[in-house]
Amino acid sequence: MKAKAMNLTEFVTATKRPILLDGSMGTQLATAGVEMGGPANLSHPEAVTAIHRKYAGIGVDLIITNTLTMNRIFIESHHLKIDTREVNLTGAKLARSAVHEGQFVLGDVSSTGKLLQPSGPLTEKEAYAAYVEQAAILAEGGVDGFIIETMIDLKEALCALRGCKTTGLPVIASMSFETLRSGGRTVMGDTARDCARKLAAENPLALGTNCGGLTPLEMAEITAVMAQETTIPIIAQPNAGLPRFVAGQTLFEMKPQDFAAGVLACVEKGARLVGGCCGTSPAHIKALFDLLNRSRN
Repeated sequence: MKAKAMNLTEFVTATKRPILLDGSMGTQLATAGVEMGGPANLSHPEAVTAIHRKYAGIGVDLIITNTLTMNRIFIESHHLKIDTREVNLTGAKLARSAVHEGQFVLGDVSSTGKLLQPSGPLTEKEAYAAYVEQAAILAEGGVDGFIIETMIDLKEALCALRGCKTTGLPVIASMSFETLRSGGRTVMGDTARDCARKLAAENPLALGTNCGGLTPLEMAEITAVMAQETTIPIIAQPNAGLPRFVAGQTLFEMKPQDFAAGVLACVEKGARLVGGCCGTSPAHIKALFDLLNRSRN
């Protein structure tokens, strides 16, 4: 009799080696000449699927859906002419179609694009409702769990975490830090230490950091701070270095080998799940895959 496949929680708990996620979707869509973001699920599904397949072919463990910020509040406030249900359901199905046996799909969830009260007009109740809706659609589409990422406001991250948990699926929560000063702070002033403590209290599958204004080596320092606060697995997904703005374009120029070395430093500081964010490509993730394999031998 064939053994029952592990679910995502069982996989993360049982796996002792670093768990590998994919890299940037947006950068790859731009390289392919396709509009970045979730709307590409509907306008260019073949391009989205092709990128998922490139990452899956490397041998990553987790593939992330192309649904960042595809909650109703963001879609409506940015006047995107797409349907919330359709873009999320399609995004989940495209990612699911690309993975191999033993690989998992994470539904990507991020900011509403509005500030929560008292800094802005959005109530926590409104944010929570939007996340409950998006999570339910992604779950219907077949995701194995969720990753809440690129969050700059701890209060909003907690709304998203609680909203996603209503599905009963595991949730990873990741904050975006802009500076290392004072132990690491988000744009909204939340410290890495406080984020780790408050996210951990909600019992996510993993927590950590992605994107932001940090190099991979600087992210390793944030990883160390967060790892000191909790026994919950830590995730780190740095950008391919710091961006340069040239002729109206945002360029990330860190070489794959340098990126991989920086992420290995995150592992050495306590990260158990690692991948790439802005500017990373299949080449960056392949370099990381190879380096992690060599480091275990």
